[in-house]
This record gives sequence, structure tokens and C-alpha cells, in this order.
Amino acid sequence: MTNPNNLRPHELAHEVLQDAAMDQALDWLIALQCPQPGQQAAFEAWLTSDPAHVHAFASAQAAWGGAPVHSAAVALAAPRKPGAWRRIKPHWKPLATAAVLVLGLFSFSNLPARLQADHLTVVGERQRLQLDDGSRVLLNTNSAFSSSIKDHQRTARLYQGEAFFEVMPSRGLPLEVDAGPVRASVRDTAFAVRYLNGEAQVQVQRGDVDLRNTVDDARVRLSAGESIRIGPKGFGPPARLDPTRDLAWVQGRLVFENCPMSEVLAELRRYYPGWIVNTNDKLARVAVTGDYRLDQPLDVVRSLAHITSARLAEFPALVILN
Repeated sequence: MTNPNNLRPHELAHEVLQDAAMDQALDWLIALQCPQPGQQAAFEAWLTSDPAHVHAFASAQAAWGGAPVHSAAVALAAPRKPGAWRRIKPHWKPLATAAVLVLGLFSFSNLPARLQADHLTVVGERQRLQLDDGSRVLLNTNSAFSSSIKDHQRTARLYQGEAFFEVMPSRGLPLEVDAGPVRASVRDTAFAVRYLNGEAQVQVQRGDVDLRNTVDDARVRLSAGESIRIGPKGFGPPARLDPTRDLAWVQGRLVFENCPMSEVLAELRRYYPGWIVNTNDKLARVAVTGDYRLDQPLDVVRSLAHITSARLAEFPALVILN
């Protein structure tokens, strides 16, 4: 390795470690846009293993939306001479990729949804829609949705996220809603569908919903007050629905009743445009009961830290509980 700045050995070693931490932080920024199973836990372990990782990730997060990222995106879009990449520092490669993600030139995390969906919500956003047949849809945070209402078909697809449907009565064809492994067929019904990490959940507030597993063609009918999960192994057992708690998000609330802190934080992460990290295993098991506004996830985390006497460290788009 060359030493163009004539740094002393210990200074050179420190710079190498800083570059390595920045490379890793930027890699995590990109990977966590669409995390695979187990990646969230691996990220938290990496983040807490070294104080330098916390600072590197905070710097990377700040750079994500700043001038360096914009410059990298402009450089990517401009014509380049052969070999131009060889002059870029190693950690600028993932930074350039981050620039592409931020500016919308390309998206690795939800490109299929963006290409197919008619409607998208960003993290923390909700959007109200009305379909051509008069049915109403409320899209929750970070969701992708499309529909096609015609004389010979009434179909909708939830590519990711969560939606609440109020389906109008119809003497013709039912509305068919696809979400990953399940297709729901409904008339004059109010129900919610969630599709995250390969698992779907259907919750019926009013009416009946006929469900079909698209993998093995198994079928189930749900009635008002029932809920069911559909995963890689098919339908789970039906469960009772508590609309006040389970559908609180429709009213802009998050309601928890004796819920482990780990699950509460997992839900809050869906609404916070950054990262919420807990480094305390005991804190993860604390039971939480409360009714909170979903449009203020950071205030909820602060409240949880206060009532549990946990320490809270806040960085740009990064919150650490310990």
C-alpha cells in the first residue's frame, strides 16, 4: 500500500481502519434497503462491536443525502473515459451506488415494485386511493400497489407493505387481491392485507374473505373478526382479530398490549426513515403497553427510553437504545 501523504505508521493504520469502517457502513446502508433474513441482527452486532462503526455509520447516513452523494450521482450519469473507476477511492463505489439509489436513477431494493406498481408510499407515509369501482384503499408505510378494474376483471396487487380495503358491493365479479402467497376474493368487505418478508397476513373487519394459497391451492374462508397468516408452509391457524389494536394503524395509531420491546421496535422501524437499534437484550424482553401516534416514531422511542430508564443516543437517521 502506498503512503502518498507520508503519514506515520500509526496514522496510516488509523486511516486504513477508518476507510474499512466507512466501506462496511456504506455496504450496510445499501443492504438494509431490502434486508434478507438475519441481516438486521447481523447489522446490529456489527454496529455495537466497535465505537468506530457507530461514527462511520452516522457519517455514511449523513452523506447518503448530502452533497458527496449528489456529486457521485452526477459523475455516474456523465460519460466516463475507460478506466475512470480506477481513480476513485474504494469506498466511493458503494457511495456512488448509494447516489443512484437516492436520486432514483436505479433502485436495487424495490425495482420490480417500481416498474409494476401504480402507487408507492415512502417510509412513514400513508396514501388514500379510490379504485375505479368505488372501492377505497388506504396504503400504509413503504407499500407498493396496483389495480385493474375492467368489465371482465377486478384485480389488485399488493407488491409489498400493507393496505386496508373497503370494497363496494357488486353483483358482478368479486375483487381479487394478490399479495405474495395468497389471493383474496371479496365482495362488500372491509379487510387489511400485509405482505412483508415473504409472509402475508389477512385481517377481516367486516364481511367474508375467500382465500387461496397460490402455492398449493389450499383454500380458507375468513369471517369478520378473524385473522390468518400465510407463509412458505401455507396457512397458519385462524386467530381472533382485535380491531382496536390490530387495525389501529388505519386510524394513525400504534397500540401495544404486553408486547415485547423487540416487537415494538420492529414495528416502529417500519415508520422511521432510518435505523433504530437496541443493544440491550434485557430491554428487548420488557413488556410494553401503550397507544402511540404512528407518524412520530422517534418520539415513541424517546418515550420508551424514558419509561424503561434506557440510555438513548441519537445520530442523523440513527437511534441507539442501550
